Amino acid sequence: MNDSLPDHRRLGRALGLFDTDPLIGAGLPYWLPDGAVVRHTLEEYVREAERRAGYRHVYSPVLGKRELYEISGHWDHYRDDMYPPMRLGADEVVLRPSLCPHHALIYRSRPHSYRELPLRIAESGGMHRAELSGVLGGLTRVRAIQLNDAHVFCTLDQVVAEARAALELIARAYADLGIEAVRHRLSLPGAGGKYVADPDLWRRATALLREVLAEAGVAYEEAEGEAAFYGPKIDVQIADPAGRESTLSTVQIDFHQPARFDLHYTGADGARHRPVMVHRSIIGSVERAVAHLVEAHAGAFPAWLSPVQLVVLPVAEEQREQAAAVVREALELGLRAELAGPADGTLGARIRAARLVPYQAVIGAREAAAGLAAPRLRDGRRPGALPVPELLSRIAARVAARGTALWE
Repeated sequence: MNDSLPDHRRLGRALGLFDTDPLIGAGLPYWLPDGAVVRHTLEEYVREAERRAGYRHVYSPVLGKRELYEISGHWDHYRDDMYPPMRLGADEVVLRPSLCPHHALIYRSRPHSYRELPLRIAESGGMHRAELSGVLGGLTRVRAIQLNDAHVFCTLDQVVAEARAALELIARAYADLGIEAVRHRLSLPGAGGKYVADPDLWRRATALLREVLAEAGVAYEEAEGEAAFYGPKIDVQIADPAGRESTLSTVQIDFHQPARFDLHYTGADGARHRPVMVHRSIIGSVERAVAHLVEAHAGAFPAWLSPVQLVVLPVAEEQREQAAAVVREALELGLRAELAGPADGTLGARIRAARLVPYQAVIGAREAAAGLAAPRLRDGRRPGALPVPELLSRIAARVAARGTALWE
C-alpha cells in the first residue's frame, strides 16, 4: 500500500466508516455509524433521483430456487461465481448473484399493456458472489453486495431513449458526487462458452448501444470479453488515485431474459409482444461507490454526503450553552451537527480535529452576546460572522442543492 496516495482501506477505517472481523469473514465488511450515514445518504439520493425519473421501487428476496437461475441463464454461464445451493426440503435455494431474474418475475406477475411501457423498476438490493479470497479488498471486492439496480421493460422503439436517459442519470450523479468518469467502454463478448450463443441477439443489442452512445455524444472504446453473459453493455469506468481502472456504472440491453421468462405485453394491435429489458445502475454497488468516494475526496466528502456536516466550537465553557442551542437548531433543520467543546482540547486542536467537516461555527464571547457564529469552511475560507439562523439556513441550502460547492 502506497501511504502517499489516498487508500480507502486505510482511510475508511481511520474515519470510522467500516471494518471487518474474522468471525464474520473475509469480503464481508460491516458499516460503522459514520459509514452507515454515508451509505444511507447515498442510497436515498439515488432513490430520489430514480423517483423523479419515473422509477417505481420494489423489494425482492436475496434467495431464489436454483431453477430460477437455470431459467435466467446464470446457472449455466455464471455458476462459478455463485454460492453453492442449499437444500431446503425438496428444494435447492441459492443466494442470488443478480437482481434481474427477480425483477423479471415481478414484471411477469401482472399483465401489461403497451400503454404502461416503459415500466421502470428499481431496487437497492443485496446479492452475493463467491469471490476468491485472493481478489478481495476493502470495499471494492466483497462477497455481499448492496447494488443500486434497475430494469426498464420497454418496447423496441423506446430502448434507445431509455438507455440514453440512464446515461444522463449517471452523469448527473457523478457531478453531484464530485467524481469523474475516465472513459466509457462498449463491452462486447469474447471467445469461449461464457456467453449466450445467439448471434442475432448480440448484433441487435450492440447496434442499439452504439446508437445510444452516438445520440449521447459520448466517446467510447470497445472491449471484447467484457460483456455480460446475456448481452453487451456500456461500462462507465473510473480510476483510483494510483490509476487503476474499474467499472462503477453500467447500462445494458437484454433480449435474452425477456425470452427466457416469456415476458410479454399487449400491443395496440391486441397481439402479444416481447418487451426489451434495459439493465442500468447509476452508482453500481454501494460498497464500490463509497470506496471510490473516500479515495476521490481523501475523506473530505461533499457537504451533503459528509457524516458530520457542521461542528460547533465554543471558544470557552461560558459559550457552551449557546453552542449547544445552535447544534439543536441545526439538527431540527435536518443537518448532521455536533458540539466540540473546550473539554475536547484547545480551539486550535478542535479545529484541526474537524478539518474534514465541511462547516465549522466558532462562538466566542462576542458572537454569543450578539447571537452570531463565525463560520470556517473546510477549504480555509472565513466568510465572517453571521446571525445563527442565517448561517444555518445558508448551510442547509447548500446541502439541499447537493453538488460540491461549499458556499455561494
